[in-house]
Amino acid sequence: MTEQAAAPNPAFILDTHSDTLWAMGVRGMDWGQTAVTPERLRAGGVTVQTFALWTGPKGNRGDVAGTVRAELAARARWEAAGIRQVFDPAEAANADGPCFMLSVEGGEVFEPGLETVAAYKALGVRMAAILWNNENALGFSAKSGDERGLKPYGLEVVREMQRLGMGVDVSHLNEAGFWDILEKTDIPPLASHSCCKALCGHARNLTDDQLRALIGKGGYVGVNFYPFFLDDGGAADTETIAAHIDHICQLGGERIVGLGSDFDGIEVSPRDLRHPGELGRLFDALRRRGYGEETLAAIAGGNYLRYDRTYLAGRG
Repeated sequence: MTEQAAAPNPAFILDTHSDTLWAMGVRGMDWGQTAVTPERLRAGGVTVQTFALWTGPKGNRGDVAGTVRAELAARARWEAAGIRQVFDPAEAANADGPCFMLSVEGGEVFEPGLETVAAYKALGVRMAAILWNNENALGFSAKSGDERGLKPYGLEVVREMQRLGMGVDVSHLNEAGFWDILEKTDIPPLASHSCCKALCGHARNLTDDQLRALIGKGGYVGVNFYPFFLDDGGAADTETIAAHIDHICQLGGERIVGLGSDFDGIEVSPRDLRHPGELGRLFDALRRRGYGEETLAAIAGGNYLRYDRTYLAGRG
């Protein structure tokens, strides 16, 4: 019997979160020490890899400006390796090889004043998580367990982000803050790297009510690959990731779900998906669940492009 060739990965793949610039610019890691490398992006057929500008584990008690400068400086190594930055992810579809775009993880960068939103937009930042695990001037984290919503300045920042076409990322934001955005603003947020609380009870995960709200409003969720967000015991593989994607689809979210790996921001990976070059295993797991190529193309990147075209493009 002739062995059947593996199906190719979708033609357009976009991952909405990684911490590779932190790993290289702040931790001083080199190619191969990082999960994300130019070779692995090419091997996995990744079209756009999102690199977060993380404000660091101390939040506004740390050197936010110095951290971001070091991360921005690390871009040069990617550009020298032929991986160019795009300000609009749709541009990457016709590019010769992988590209990257920027996000922010930690609204501390916006604490000096609303004008900072425009400054980060000018750097090419396409989306920003307004919280990490630390309280800041904008709101409270999911980890904190705090039941208060967005702070007044946080709501101002969110509205300015929306005005300028920067996606408001609710990964790490507490539930009250999430509902403030849904109920007090006109543009749905996205979750760049989050999982389903129905399948794993971690405080960072989204409830079915939150997922249904994002589905109803036309938001976006990039499923995180961190084993302890995927499984209560941390035993995760591509089948576990596929289960979270499938759960969102079963709620009606085939048009809002995508990939948010968190590579280089997680200390352990699913046992059979350690870097972008192995993404084909995830698509195969979804095929085994009955997902066809059109739906896989949407999950791989088409759903994020739909969100971006609908809510971000042409603003500001």
